[in-house]
Amino acid sequence: MNGWQAAAAVLCVITGTVYDGQHHPVPAVKVYLQTADKREMTVQTDSSGVYRFSVPAGLYKVHAEGEAAVTVTAGKTGITDLTVQPAFFDEPKFTAAGVTDYTYQGGHGSGANFRSAETLAKETAALGGSGDSNEDEIFTRGTELLNHRAPQAAAEVFTKGVGLFPQSLRMLLGLASACYAEGDYDTAARWFYKATDLSPSDPKPYLFLGRVEAKQITESDGYRERMERFAKVQPESALANYYYGTTLPDDKAQGLFEKAVKLDPKLGMGYVRLGIIEARKERFVEAVREYKRAIAVEPDLGEAHYRLSEVYRVTGEMGKAKEEMGVFERLGK
Repeated sequence: MNGWQAAAAVLCVITGTVYDGQHHPVPAVKVYLQTADKREMTVQTDSSGVYRFSVPAGLYKVHAEGEAAVTVTAGKTGITDLTVQPAFFDEPKFTAAGVTDYTYQGGHGSGANFRSAETLAKETAALGGSGDSNEDEIFTRGTELLNHRAPQAAAEVFTKGVGLFPQSLRMLLGLASACYAEGDYDTAARWFYKATDLSPSDPKPYLFLGRVEAKQITESDGYRERMERFAKVQPESALANYYYGTTLPDDKAQGLFEKAVKLDPKLGMGYVRLGIIEARKERFVEAVREYKRAIAVEPDLGEAHYRLSEVYRVTGEMGKAKEEMGVFERLGK
């Protein structure tokens, strides 16, 4: 994937980090910068996954196997992170409840998607009973398969459950979570959306939907539409405001993130999002302040340390940058 980005300075620096699907910096990766007349420059990422181009004013295309757009002004630095092909997990083999399954995340997506699938599986299992013994039995069977990393078999069970109990919120969420774990994001989106539409004022399905990481879902109009509705029906929910904010451009999102951290001062990712907005404006003092706020309330929030390291690197505070990147890498392990 390629993305055009503007560099509007006599001498501009375009820099960033290339990282894999698990959000780990990747060294020794070639990064390409192409001019409008098709001339190309190539650099290789350093041991920290960082690349850097110094270029005159103009319009450029920067790519590895991913892209991110940035506009830089005269004498400033643009931060452009790229993602290479997601790292696949070894294909596990296991037997759960009499079913052998080879498919769970065996080539279906990035580490972030894998982790969110694990979270959804746990939260599905935590959904309460219905009082109907038949529904409880089907749901328990499905969650056992899901937690034993057999999502294809779990999806078959939850499909049966949805057919028998079409108004069961937990069956819909179970089926959505199983499809997500399989890597079938389009089908997962359909069932997540159906769950939110079943009872529009119930926050539970929106919170499930907010856990997903797959861009096929989070960048869809259906996701934005439902997170907007969540914010309207739950205006005093920090997460409702936060999730809706993630679907909007910076100028519209900032107020929502500010409201979210006011409602929940311990919402670390809210401060991270505010820091990202400040960094894009090249207001680095303010960005550092927001990232530090995130770390103060969630010391183990890896993205806050990573983003803080990036700002320190851009502002030339290399010792601090190295320290924060070290924290990020330790947390990743």
